[in-house]
Amino acid sequence: MAPSYLTGFGNEFATEALAGALPEGRNSPQRPPLGLYAEQFSTTAFTLPRKEARRSWFYRIRPSALHDRFERIDNGLLSGPLAPADPNRLRWSPLPVPEVPTDFVGGLVTIGMNGQPDAPTGVSIHIYRANRSMSRVFFDADGELLIVPQEGALHIATECGLIDLAPGEIAVIPQGLKFRVELLGATARGYVMENHEALLRLPELGPIGSNGLANPRDFLTPAAWFEDADAPTELVQKFQGQLWATTLSHSPLDVVAWHGNSAPYKYDLARFNAISTVSFDHPDPSIYTVLTSPTTTPGLANADFVIFPPRWLVAEDTFRPPWFHRNVMNEYMGLIHGSYDAKAEGFVPGGGSLHSCMSAHGPDAETTERAMAAELVPQKIQNGLAFMFETRQVIRPSAHMMGSPQRQQDYDACWAGLPKRFEAP
Repeated sequence: MAPSYLTGFGNEFATEALAGALPEGRNSPQRPPLGLYAEQFSTTAFTLPRKEARRSWFYRIRPSALHDRFERIDNGLLSGPLAPADPNRLRWSPLPVPEVPTDFVGGLVTIGMNGQPDAPTGVSIHIYRANRSMSRVFFDADGELLIVPQEGALHIATECGLIDLAPGEIAVIPQGLKFRVELLGATARGYVMENHEALLRLPELGPIGSNGLANPRDFLTPAAWFEDADAPTELVQKFQGQLWATTLSHSPLDVVAWHGNSAPYKYDLARFNAISTVSFDHPDPSIYTVLTSPTTTPGLANADFVIFPPRWLVAEDTFRPPWFHRNVMNEYMGLIHGSYDAKAEGFVPGGGSLHSCMSAHGPDAETTERAMAAELVPQKIQNGLAFMFETRQVIRPSAHMMGSPQRQQDYDACWAGLPKRFEAP
């Protein structure tokens, strides 16, 4: 079934898959319409200020409370032991898609994390790899999920409705929302940021004004859809870093109608309105922020999702690639397609790099040489789409990824050719 969408970011939506399924005038009537059950779905504390609160009312065929015990199942490469924090610059080649049948949940590999399972702070970063659709249903009790496809399109069936997602788009699944990922091709691979702290939202624009970056109207939330299936269905949840499962007698994707502002959404990164300099110098990467998870300190993010989209470079008398820098944030970068303008080779689609706080990094030697010699005519960057998960806390890489054959042990060598240029007067 083709998805149908509602537009806007953080709106108070009301949608029904069957006429008359939404009750009028109250959230939890004594007998909801069509013999449904009313259930509140809250992804923030009840007493947060209204502008911060996220909750929706579901009208479903069976309440979520109808299930047996959850039992621990194998985690695969999800979570797992972490390696000690490492100040070295790290980079990985793409992880291969498994040869054995593997769905979205089974193919999750943890790159690293900076939060603890029993403390709602920080983020976890994963890669997903799949060669078959899910028959089971999954929800994450530990945080909301930002999904960034890199290879292969996805069809995501959620409690709120259907989402089709292709490389170049992103989707956010709220904490605790049940969903199933189906493949629209033979294989799929991509990135996941699991956010354990303040919910993702659009960044404030400050002196930019009222327009630019990601526009609220370009975000799409699925319209109501439901599945009425009386067949055994495995329901898996991630709880405190571990996977747990139970078997239901029915599909849990049975929400016939819903209203509220806690729901999944998708966004096409091609709609991002990039803002950059028209005079000189390269702006800070924060100017490319799509979504942010703030902290109580103004301007300090628990996590930012930043992209480096196609854009014009016109700065005069300027080193145009991202400059050499050291900073207090921790950066995991990935590449969706094409190439990245700060690296000549080694950083490829599906791969990633991790630079911890105060780790010196920047363009490699070949890119630097080319940029310093370039004729500064207007130039359009149009052959790549890179992104960054940026976070205030140091990311501890997983032990698996530190020992992975995809880890590029010679990453430091990309800067080795930088010559001494100093000339004393």
